[in-house]
Amino acid sequence: MKSRKNIALLWGISVIPAIILSIVYTKLPAQVPTSFGFDGAVNAYGPRSTLWILALLEPLIALMLQFLPRIDPKRRSYAKFQRYYEQLAIFLQLFLLVVFSLMVTETLRPGTVSIGRTVIAMVGALLIVMGNMMGKIKPNYFVGIRTPWTLADPDVWMRTHSLGGKLWFALGVLLLPCSLLLPERVFFVLLMAGLLGSTALLFVLSCLWYRRRESVE
Repeated sequence: MKSRKNIALLWGISVIPAIILSIVYTKLPAQVPTSFGFDGAVNAYGPRSTLWILALLEPLIALMLQFLPRIDPKRRSYAKFQRYYEQLAIFLQLFLLVVFSLMVTETLRPGTVSIGRTVIAMVGALLIVMGNMMGKIKPNYFVGIRTPWTLADPDVWMRTHSLGGKLWFALGVLLLPCSLLLPERVFFVLLMAGLLGSTALLFVLSCLWYRRRESVE
């Protein structure tokens, strides 16, 4: 990452979970929810100290997001989509912050929010953001649809990401109303079917497009 403003924002978001936890830690019960089912119900508990692992995970991810481009063999490509990479990094940190905040809220005031519906709505928003950016991402080893064929051919990369962006955007738009209207089990199945189906389709198509180009050449 190059923008000092975005780096400061990335790290500023990353420390918020630790600040929140330090404020409410003494108010937390000895056992806190650590895992939720797709319907939002708690299915596992652990000691409250477990939340520190989650809180400190964000700075670790911020470090990774900041420095991964520097070790990417295709690091020169990042200059062509730097702005979008930084926006995606910040959005991912915000996503994790909201998830952490939901866990703390559910611990202190169970039932205040619907974990399942809120997380699915957030995933929908994330897919919309990623869908808008996919066509602008250039070949690299850390971000995007990295198959052997997209990495081998820039044209296959762009074609795959153009279609992938449209599919993920459409799935994200579909998930937002579904997270409000459908039962939790239904929209979870819809999410998994959409993600797995689109991923499999893009994997196969990238291979076919690459082989077609090879046969022409």
